[in-house]
Amino acid sequence: MQILKKTESINWAIEALDDMPGIGRKSAERILAETGVEMEHFQNESRFSSWAGLVPECKESAGKKMSTRIRKGNKYLKATLVECARAGIRNKQSYLYSRYQRIAARRGGKRALIAVAHTILIAIYHILKEKVPYHDLGADYYSVISQEKIINRNIRTLEKLGVNVMIQPK
Repeated sequence: MQILKKTESINWAIEALDDMPGIGRKSAERILAETGVEMEHFQNESRFSSWAGLVPECKESAGKKMSTRIRKGNKYLKATLVECARAGIRNKQSYLYSRYQRIAARRGGKRALIAVAHTILIAIYHILKEKVPYHDLGADYYSVISQEKIINRNIRTLEKLGVNVMIQPK
C-alpha cells in the first residue's frame, strides 16, 4: 500500500517500462528506484550505461585488444537488468530475442545476455528522457536490414560496371 502511494507521481514511467518485453511492474519499480525518472543528470546514453556498469572496459596494449570484464557500476541495477534480459529473450517475436541470437552465435550466451541488458538500458534511457512509449523493432529487424544492404551493394556494383539496374519485387 505504501509503495503504491510513493509511486503515484511516477506511474507514467512505471507503465512505460512495464510495456517492454521482460520488464514487469516490480522490475520497473526497482529500475526507477536506482536510476530515478530524470535523465538530465546524464549527458547521453553512453554516460548512463557507463554509470550503470553495463559497458565493457577497454584494455588495449600495443594495438592488441584484450578480453575484459564489464565495468563496476550499480550492482542492483545490473542484476535487475540481466534478470529482465533473461525474461525478454524468451519472447521469440521480439527484437531482444533476435539480438540475443545474433550475438550468442558469435560471442556466447553470457556475453549476449549482457548485450541485451545494455540494449534494454539504452531503451529505458530514451523512454524516460523523451517520454515516449517503447516500440519493439520486431524479430525480423536484422533480416530486413541485411536484405536491403545486399540489394544496395549489388546495385552499386552493377552500376560501377556500367549497367543500368531496374528493381522489380516479386
